[in-house]
Amino acid sequence: MPKRWERALVRPAACCALLLSSSLVWSQAAAAVECRHALSIYDETPRYAADFSHFDYVNPEAPKGGRLRQTPPGGSFDSLNPFIIQGTPAAGLGLIYDSLAESSADEPFTEYGLLAECMRVDPEGGWIEFQLRPEARFHDGQPVTSADVAFTFETLKTQGRPFYRAYYADIERIETPDPLRVRFYLGNPENRELPLIIGQVPILPAHFWAERDFTRPGLERPLGSGPYRIAEVDAGRRIVYQRVENYWGADLPINRGRHNIDQMIYDYFRDSTVALEAFKAGRLDVRLEHIARHWATGYSGPALNSGEILLESIPHQNSSGMQGFFYNTRRPVLADARVRQALTLMFDFEWTNQQLFHGAYTRTTSYFSNSELASADLPSGLELEILNRFADQLPASLFTTPYRLPVTDGSGQLRREMREALNLLREAGWTLDGRRLVNAQGQQLRVELLMHDSAFERVVLPWRQNLERLGIRLDVRLVDTTQFLNRARQFDYDMIISTLPQSLSPGNEQRDYFHSAFAQAADGRNLSGIQDPVVDALVEQLIAAPDRTTLVATARALDRVLLHGHYVLPHWHLPEHRVARHRRVQIPEVRPPFGLAMDSWWIADE
Repeated sequence: MPKRWERALVRPAACCALLLSSSLVWSQAAAAVECRHALSIYDETPRYAADFSHFDYVNPEAPKGGRLRQTPPGGSFDSLNPFIIQGTPAAGLGLIYDSLAESSADEPFTEYGLLAECMRVDPEGGWIEFQLRPEARFHDGQPVTSADVAFTFETLKTQGRPFYRAYYADIERIETPDPLRVRFYLGNPENRELPLIIGQVPILPAHFWAERDFTRPGLERPLGSGPYRIAEVDAGRRIVYQRVENYWGADLPINRGRHNIDQMIYDYFRDSTVALEAFKAGRLDVRLEHIARHWATGYSGPALNSGEILLESIPHQNSSGMQGFFYNTRRPVLADARVRQALTLMFDFEWTNQQLFHGAYTRTTSYFSNSELASADLPSGLELEILNRFADQLPASLFTTPYRLPVTDGSGQLRREMREALNLLREAGWTLDGRRLVNAQGQQLRVELLMHDSAFERVVLPWRQNLERLGIRLDVRLVDTTQFLNRARQFDYDMIISTLPQSLSPGNEQRDYFHSAFAQAADGRNLSGIQDPVVDALVEQLIAAPDRTTLVATARALDRVLLHGHYVLPHWHLPEHRVARHRRVQIPEVRPPFGLAMDSWWIADE
């Protein structure tokens, strides 16, 4: 065990009596607080009572067995540690870990105990305590203890991705009075989401990492306590997870009807078209289709006609998040919001949707599209009250002009948008010199888009042609996945294609997305380098929202400020999952609204 853990866990004998006395008082205080089977952000009544037998959307009688072969996004992997900056982690690693608690897919703001038998929450919001299940075990038979929980959080905060430091910033300290109890003291009692965030963390075995360097990527198989263990690794090409026959938590109500498939197999393909052909040939069992062209025209053939392949669009009620071209404001050429707005004006979504996507998509107009959190029209009510507190720091247009993306007739003609873009660029100091748009030094306005997926080229090229008509040069740099990740981690790009996922209860992750403190953090997710004191304040207010009404209004205010900053060229979204599967892959009849719940699927006998 590393020295810092020895100092944290080993106590001098002389203080034992004092510690025993303190522990007794501590235990008596905790015992006065109800130990709950579930947690919710605003103390809503959980959907499932303490004596529930299984989630409603699973088949508790689903047979065990079979294998499920799929291909993940990204063309390769070189690491089995998803918690650090270095390396490209393999898909599916979450299968090997258990967390303290877990959410259901039919309820957005509640978690149920997994490693934790129950949870105690301080009525004043100062702490949360997890009572661990004595039967919980890692795959090597060692018990899961409070020391493992403390080790996990300390390690992730000090050696993990910068994201964890942002996510757990309000945890003041952790106490472990005995092997089955762990208490987190919270520095901000108003951070109502934090107890649920703590519950989501995969718990790592301290004894496994005692003699290993957590910061180094590699292909040594890590130890977990979850329903699967790693059975096979072919670096960069394939990873196989085997269901744990004696999994300690198999009979818990939270797990009944889940984790039915014996082998979960991820085969990597560098080309999405090749992966589609592999699926149709029977080499893959399921595809979550993200390419509209494939969904519209790619699944024809004997297997589909015979009923061997089934296609299904499954609606969901999740926020779409924000996918788009993210502008890097750290670059001088993109530091001016007027330049970013002009670039956005020249992207013709309507033409792209009709010509390339078969009209399948809806334009994303918010960081929280497809949810009540999205801002719209002009601010009013509580949202307006919140924004008025920052009126002297915000542009007046934010209060008088709704955020609108251009809407064209789909013909490819952008005369109106070109005029508006040129006016903005002139205001920003750019002028036409022949067929080039130049600054006072005669340098052409030139930006580079960094990509690792060739499928986006057909989307980008029409945009590049539109920009050329304005005298702007757009270079498209296509690199392999490793180089892409390395450059992205160092913010070495002008523009990048990425996604910021959003839940229906945004909170602590917003620091990592938008807060000034993470604008320069390597491998952080403040992709645009946003440094705005108003955004910082709204992020903190969002995290501390005392009720759902305030959270919604604050999210809309944050959304509006971000949109008016023109930090991203928004893409599009689809309020459904497009699932292609071979008929032996079975799905329960009840489809949950907040998740695909693939862990409830099973394989039918052939």
